[in-house]
Amino acid sequence: MTQAAERIAQLRQIMAERGIDAYVIPMADFHQSEYVGEHFKAIRFVTGFTGSYATVAVTGDRAGLWTDGRYFTQVMTECAGSGVELMKMFVDDTPGTVEWVAQQVPDGGKVAFDGRVLSMGDGQAYEEALRGKAVEIDYEQALISEIWKDRPGLSEESAWYLEEKYSGESTAGKLNRVREEMKKAGANVHLIASLDDVAWLLNMRGNDIDFFPLVLSYVIVREDSADLYVDEKKLNGELRKMLAGNNVNVHPYNEIYEDAKKIDASSVALIDPMKMNYALYRNLPCKVVEGANPTILMKAIKNDVEIKNIKNAELKDSVALTKFIYWVKTNYDKMKITELSASEKLTELRSEQDGYIRDSFEPLHAFGAHAAMMHYSPTPESDVVLEGGQMLLSDTGGGYLEGSTDITRTTILGSISKQMKRYYTAVYRSMQHLSAANFLYGNHGWSLDVLARQPIWEMNLDFQCGTGHSFGYLGSIHEPPTGFRWYIVPSKNEHHRFEAGMVVTDEPGIYEEGEFGIRIENNLLTVEGEKNKYGQFMHFETLNFVPIDLDGIDPEELNRAEKEWLNSYHRECYEKLAPYMNEAELAWLKEYTRAI
Repeated sequence: MTQAAERIAQLRQIMAERGIDAYVIPMADFHQSEYVGEHFKAIRFVTGFTGSYATVAVTGDRAGLWTDGRYFTQVMTECAGSGVELMKMFVDDTPGTVEWVAQQVPDGGKVAFDGRVLSMGDGQAYEEALRGKAVEIDYEQALISEIWKDRPGLSEESAWYLEEKYSGESTAGKLNRVREEMKKAGANVHLIASLDDVAWLLNMRGNDIDFFPLVLSYVIVREDSADLYVDEKKLNGELRKMLAGNNVNVHPYNEIYEDAKKIDASSVALIDPMKMNYALYRNLPCKVVEGANPTILMKAIKNDVEIKNIKNAELKDSVALTKFIYWVKTNYDKMKITELSASEKLTELRSEQDGYIRDSFEPLHAFGAHAAMMHYSPTPESDVVLEGGQMLLSDTGGGYLEGSTDITRTTILGSISKQMKRYYTAVYRSMQHLSAANFLYGNHGWSLDVLARQPIWEMNLDFQCGTGHSFGYLGSIHEPPTGFRWYIVPSKNEHHRFEAGMVVTDEPGIYEEGEFGIRIENNLLTVEGEKNKYGQFMHFETLNFVPIDLDGIDPEELNRAEKEWLNSYHRECYEKLAPYMNEAELAWLKEYTRAI
């Protein structure tokens, strides 16, 4: 019996003792964060799955793990022998977690979970699905802590103030804008539980989440004051002064649940069902208005200061990544380079840039067949040596005081097969088509996504994930409310039209299981174009300047527009990067940005 199978057996024993027919384990912390600290990695502890997106449901005789196409292969590998079934989200007729649980639990049965890590929206979905079966919902069962004896504690890292020269707007200005939106919604109280929204609102950053500079905290915004729930030891003098100056009162982190119960029953609270946990929602005694946190759209539309800073961060990051690609391509056959040592080298090069804080998400360096797993990250057990005849996919990002980046390059090592080159060229074409889009204001990601997928669909291929996502400014690397996807996934919250100032990734790919994976990703800024009798036209401005590996491009597969775009992009890459390269790097850069 594997360790995961043993832990699932322990969980089932407790479930049987308490009459629980199904137990649900989300991939979440108390704030519905995308990435979570060590304390909250319950799914990894129970099943062995190390990916960043999943939900697990366990019954007396079955255990399912729901995730999307990025992780199908990874689940099959990491959960082998555990008895965990892979439930392929968004594929054919795979039932969702709520539907599956409702099917498994008998009438009059009991479903349990820790309501602090389940979203309000999911909790309401269970209520609706189970109402006709008279099933009890117990949201105060933290069973994982009972079997995870050496569970890590909550982070105690210090918080820090993001100065206005980086944020571009004061906390006072942001609070005023939020209060205006509260009035429009008819609310006099607004609870914010999502960490990136709290961080943006208060210009506060920290180190409580893996890779994301966020602070475990909640905020209640009122008409003339606000309450911050946080471990007070994390706050330095500068933050305390700023908070006091904005009439923000500080309370112990865990007091939010009891204080929520004390909100006046005559109040109206604005809450986001996708951004609040179910336990906190159930503690509210007042009327609620459900809607997206106003901060979501506010922080997604970057201000002029943020845009200027982001462009500086992107240039620094482009320098580091280009130096890395040069290093890999010129040294893989001269010295031993592995996935992990390559990852360490890139982080080292990024750390040499001014204002670097840390990587903006877990570095994904995948060589050869590993790259077919969209979100593979090397471990000492899986690490392999780079060799010729294959490709290295590097999906990485840097967090700088001037913003965050998220970029992927697939680097060719030696000579590759005709099929690989054909696929690589198709991925470039897909990325380019979306980058060059000119469209009327009002378009959404789902109306533009076909531009990227068409060259790949023409080959009767597809990639089972979104084409791109918005990303935060020292916040979450996947930031709502927009992104590229040909179908709508409500939980992804990517439904908003594109607005000037939004930043978004463009990252199509092709993944051949057991063989190779290819992804090329650029960061784009949404800008206004010409306005005429047809309306306001929009387009994208490319923010990063890292060469696309010409060793993977077949010029015969490109039309004139695709060649011109690539040549123009590479001219800019050379002009912007040349001042930062040494003599050998510059000679290499000139060759790899040549016109084709």
